[in-house]
Amino acid sequence: MLAVFDIGNTNIVLGLYLGSELKAHWRFRTESKMTADELGHFILGLLERRGVLAVDIQDICIASVVTELEFTFEQFCSSCFGRKPLWVPKDLKVNMPVLVDKPETLGADRLVTSYMAWQKYRCALVLIDMGTGTTLEAISADGAYLGGAIAPGFEIAAEALFNGASKLSRVPLVNPASVLGKNTEEQIQVGLVRGYAALIDGLTVQMQSELENPSRVIATGGLAPLMKQASKKIEKVEPHLILEGLCLLYQEYQRGTRNSLVPNRFERTLGYQAA
Repeated sequence: MLAVFDIGNTNIVLGLYLGSELKAHWRFRTESKMTADELGHFILGLLERRGVLAVDIQDICIASVVTELEFTFEQFCSSCFGRKPLWVPKDLKVNMPVLVDKPETLGADRLVTSYMAWQKYRCALVLIDMGTGTTLEAISADGAYLGGAIAPGFEIAAEALFNGASKLSRVPLVNPASVLGKNTEEQIQVGLVRGYAALIDGLTVQMQSELENPSRVIATGGLAPLMKQASKKIEKVEPHLILEGLCLLYQEYQRGTRNSLVPNRFERTLGYQAA
């Protein structure tokens, strides 16, 4: 069984794979001060509630944008699973041309999701990821990363509004029926939800105008389903794109190093077959 982690600034997402099938997934808050012991206690508790033991984990691969947690995860994986994790892009190489000024500065999560999106659709894409930041990625028809944009995340913008305006209270984040808000709550929803949809749609149109081929528009991230309701450009939501990408990269790695892999004695029990 493969465990994949996406360590983001706001949340950590954990997925468990048997082959290419996602068996379970969790999303929990990123705590940069968490120790390896605390992390182990928490993660093992999640696994055990699904009937998964530490010995069932054959390998681990991780994409991270939180540098201060990387050593903690190294310790946690070694102590709890007896294995060192595979990191993107250090261990798992992404076979995607990155046509920007400093390719090494592109976040591992953005690289993985861009690669996975192109592998799924094999066409020009605008990929929208709604996480701590709202990012847009432009991918060419032949699978090259062309560039992108970064805006403050939806939740960051909402918190700034509520914290900075003493008379504005938090409201449910839903897509309003009209942009003509009839009360303060509706007007905040228009500004946040429809406002972010307008930002995304506007940047998407501009990106599409600079792509040589017609492009599809795909969204991922925790708030992508909400934004699809308000956006005129988002065609489809791919909720587990980062997890799928990590699984795919692991499988590619495994095929390249299969002779050095040690078979896991739990493979027969779990029904897992190495590629």
